[in-house]
Amino acid sequence: MASSSASTRPRIVIYHQTTHNPDGSLISILPLITQPDISLTHIIVAAIHINDDPDKLTLNDHPPSDPRYVTTWAELRIAQASDIKVMGMLGGAAKGSYARLDQDQATFETYYGPLYDLIRERDLDGLDLDVEENMSLSGIVRLIDRLRADFGPDFIITLAPVAAALIDVRRNLSGFDYETLEVMRGKQIAWYNTQFYCGWGDASNPVMYEICVARGWSPEKVVIGLVTTPDNGPGWVPFEILKPTLALLRRQFPTFGGVMGWEYFNGQPGGKARPWEWAQRMTELLGNPRIEKTQNAIVQHSEPIEIDPDVENGPKLETPQNFEYYSDGSIEDDGN
Repeated sequence: MASSSASTRPRIVIYHQTTHNPDGSLISILPLITQPDISLTHIIVAAIHINDDPDKLTLNDHPPSDPRYVTTWAELRIAQASDIKVMGMLGGAAKGSYARLDQDQATFETYYGPLYDLIRERDLDGLDLDVEENMSLSGIVRLIDRLRADFGPDFIITLAPVAAALIDVRRNLSGFDYETLEVMRGKQIAWYNTQFYCGWGDASNPVMYEICVARGWSPEKVVIGLVTTPDNGPGWVPFEILKPTLALLRRQFPTFGGVMGWEYFNGQPGGKARPWEWAQRMTELLGNPRIEKTQNAIVQHSEPIEIDPDVENGPKLETPQNFEYYSDGSIEDDGN
């Protein structure tokens, strides 16, 4: 199973589904890399759909190889080179992908093959299984087992249940029981991108998260899912309300799993003009490890240190570690 980043910092995960403006112009993710004070950990490109024709896999409404995605895939490669994990999301609100995988073995192989090819071709770091249709427990277990067998221990496998599903099996969109799945295959699941919005959860206070932990869910594996703007669905939590909630959860649970945002292109406070500002605000609310590291270094070296280059065998000058330069960076909607 892929190692978690939660031991060093909470995850900041963002979905990237709306890749183009209505006029066809690209919505660039490069500002998530080039703008300062962003500690994004994962980008999940959405949404991959398995269609009736197994050879007609689509990313939203177009084949993943469509020319419109050339720059998007190139930018995602840059993100990977910048130490951001890039995953794909399978499923979402558009149903059918999991029904096609949840059949006999021969049918599973037919529909799974093109998905395998896409993951290999794009060198994805993981796959988010957003099951918003009925699927059997044995079916999701088979899919998880196959992904692990095919892509190895470092491949990231996540799921995206609604928050209520972690508390009450009757209130979920996936059909199977997540608590049972966690018992059976929890070691293979890195975390859950839990939807605390659209009436399925409430992130305005810590109560529902605390209930999840009280039921036995590991804080490290429960990532609070948020809509990045009221335009993306009910359940938007203003930053001034979210700030004390996240601060409390971080104090209560040192391994707090982090936050997820649906979705990138119009996130507040910058909106469509500056959507990366959502990630900046989340970095601020959760604590920027780069800033904290610098502040700790200043405190540790508050006494003046004299470096005399004329003194033989004197202390050596050291270059700063992890120093990064920044420069300014720039519908289809299936829903999550």
